Amino acid sequence: MLRPFAASAGLGAMTGALLAAGVLLARADGAASAVSIDNFTFTPPAITVKAGTTVIWTNKDDIPHGIASADNAFQKSKALDTDDSFAFTFTTPGTYKYFCYLHPHMVGTVVVQAAGAGATQ
Repeated sequence: MLRPFAASAGLGAMTGALLAAGVLLARADGAASAVSIDNFTFTPPAITVKAGTTVIWTNKDDIPHGIASADNAFQKSKALDTDDSFAFTFTTPGTYKYFCYLHPHMVGTVVVQAAGAGATQ
């Protein structure tokens, strides 16, 4: 009776470990980086990535938010409802300030380093 349960638990643990390893590998490649929108804040408020990285903003708030570049470096998003996302791939090194165009007091920064440089969040 316990054998099927143990096998299921082991299989679930192995699947979780493989998924986690995939996430870590994707992050190590700099392929994507995430910013969460919740409680009228961007988390993290500042992020450093390598050139070629796609930053994905996801609205976890219960009201709409929108992403806009402070200097028009990228096209603004549509209004994002709960769980909607907006993505932009940063190809040129530099500092990019952005804000919520529905709530301009919400601000954030993406620092893009040359592809060979180290990147952190």
